[in-house]
Amino acid sequence: MTKTVDYFMSPGSPWTFLGHARLREMCALHNASIRIKPIDVGAKVFPVSGGLPLPKRAPQRQAYRLVELERWRKLRGIALNLQPKHFPTPVDEACRLIIAADQLHGQDGAMRLAENLMQALWVQERNIGDTPTLRAIVHESGLEVDALYHQIPQTHQPFDAYTQEAIERNVFGVPWYQFQDEPFWGQDRLDFLERALAAS
Repeated sequence: MTKTVDYFMSPGSPWTFLGHARLREMCALHNASIRIKPIDVGAKVFPVSGGLPLPKRAPQRQAYRLVELERWRKLRGIALNLQPKHFPTPVDEACRLIIAADQLHGQDGAMRLAENLMQALWVQERNIGDTPTLRAIVHESGLEVDALYHQIPQTHQPFDAYTQEAIERNVFGVPWYQFQDEPFWGQDRLDFLERALAAS
């Protein structure tokens, strides 16, 4: 039986970045494929699910978020910048490029580009809301820049559809993993996802 994990994500989320490599390793180990689905969290998911963009959250929540990020970056061994220079930044174009990579190069190309986009934002202090920067990252990912940008018009409908699917599936944050109709919110739930993959 084919195992598939639906991966609702945004490159603007440090939690998505913290779980990205582990998700890839876990799915490879358990022969599961990944359907990567970038979504518009801030503008469309949060308003219908009770979420708030980071700048609008209470100071106590913002402070504790930094404590948790520090714990998890140490545990994962990732050199994540807790307060990167270019955050928050618009990520719609980055999301569409991930979808374009998926359309042209499949899961591997899309997952590789997503990881490099998140590395750029959360480690390298680069602005993934900036088109020249995005073009450079696409090139560094071994993908053909002009081909991906030519594909962008074909990504608008999937981007909206993934976002609407997320809303209909009661997604309220990212990363969100769905396996056999069971939801797992947050990279700190990856252990539970792995157990489900192993048992299937």
